Amino acid sequence: MVATATVLAVIAGIGATTAFQAPASAKGRTFIRLNAEHKTSVARNPNFAKLQGGYLFPEIGRRRAAYLKENPDTGGQPIISLGIGDTTMPIPEHILSGLASSVTKLGNKDTYTGYGDGNGEAALREKIAKELYGNRISPNEVFVSDGAKCDIARLQLMLGAQVVTAVQDPSYPVYVDTAVMMGQTGEVDPATSQFNNIVYMPCNPANGWFPDLASLPHADVIHFCSPNNPTGACATREQLTQLVEHALAKGSIIIFDAAYAPFIRTEGTPKSIYEIPGAEKCAIEVNSFSKYAGFTGVRLGWTIVPDGLTYADGSKVRDDYNRVMSTAFNGASNIVQGGGMACLDPEGLAEIQALISYYLENAQILKQCAEDCGFEVHGGENAPYVFVDLKGASSWDMFSKILSEAQVVTIPGAGFGPGGEGFLRLSAFASRANCIEASARLVKLFKKN
Repeated sequence: MVATATVLAVIAGIGATTAFQAPASAKGRTFIRLNAEHKTSVARNPNFAKLQGGYLFPEIGRRRAAYLKENPDTGGQPIISLGIGDTTMPIPEHILSGLASSVTKLGNKDTYTGYGDGNGEAALREKIAKELYGNRISPNEVFVSDGAKCDIARLQLMLGAQVVTAVQDPSYPVYVDTAVMMGQTGEVDPATSQFNNIVYMPCNPANGWFPDLASLPHADVIHFCSPNNPTGACATREQLTQLVEHALAKGSIIIFDAAYAPFIRTEGTPKSIYEIPGAEKCAIEVNSFSKYAGFTGVRLGWTIVPDGLTYADGSKVRDDYNRVMSTAFNGASNIVQGGGMACLDPEGLAEIQALISYYLENAQILKQCAEDCGFEVHGGENAPYVFVDLKGASSWDMFSKILSEAQVVTIPGAGFGPGGEGFLRLSAFASRANCIEASARLVKLFKKN
């Protein structure tokens, strides 16, 4: 009796025939001969076909890798990244102790914890409400998560395909891409590079980076980020009051991205949409410890959904978001939430302010560099991003020029929407030494030209 059967398999995408041995227990079973043309019967989600190229930041990484492959010696100097907004300073001592303590507790029978509250540990939600919002919101309106980016996608899942979404132009690409994936849009218009059924709110130097709300078509959901990624613009109290009043009058919901709130140092400038009267009736706020405390790889964020925010039928938005979180998420890591608690201790808050000061000083170095190179510059105040006006030049061409001639990675403004074309974003999240070295290279490059 033959203990094994020889089965031929054609490896898809390679086209080579490979023999392997099936176990004796497989005797009598039917094996299917696979080939490179095999397809499932599952139709692709058509919304993914609408997406334009790859997601921006992996595309930057791909181009950087391609440059390195063609230029392994990089002109004799290492590449410096002023691109993706990824923090580089280590997690400070007190905050790190919160993470470490939480790890230790998991190794002790008396302090071990398994599943926790899916919306976040009660003590952390209470601390967020008190320390970051001055108890303007209640702990039961706080949903702790693995980051603001993930929450933006979950909010789209909750809102569904029927809503019309508005975005700042330029803006963080996740707002548009998740709207496309959810089926809220039509096809992209080649003439404008804009998706049909998305309301693009032009934000540029001419309007002070704040949209003309009165001229906009109706939108059910308005995404607004302040301090803004990528422009670095920070909305004033008067501007945010206009935004809230507009949403209340139109029956819209604002999704307010406050991920860069701790960078605001100008007295009287709101760090939360809930500092504006009426916002609790029309706004959801997403936030994150990523930039606060160097948690980009640790992953801890939160979303505020006020109890008084309702749909047209009077049902509570909070109840639906609670259903999304309890169904599609199982709570942030116990370890990470311990780190979040430490962030909001007096010592942790002081460490956060020190980190923010460091990155803001980097932003000033980069801003001065761009001005020394002869460019008009925006941002860099109350924000970690410097937005450089290229005066009509292609942002992807400028990205390529700076990479190939100065070995510095930047982000082309076109990656943030059609309104970003002609600009370049510099991130202050690099180390101080790299900001200084990159500045020297850029000044040398543009003074030479």
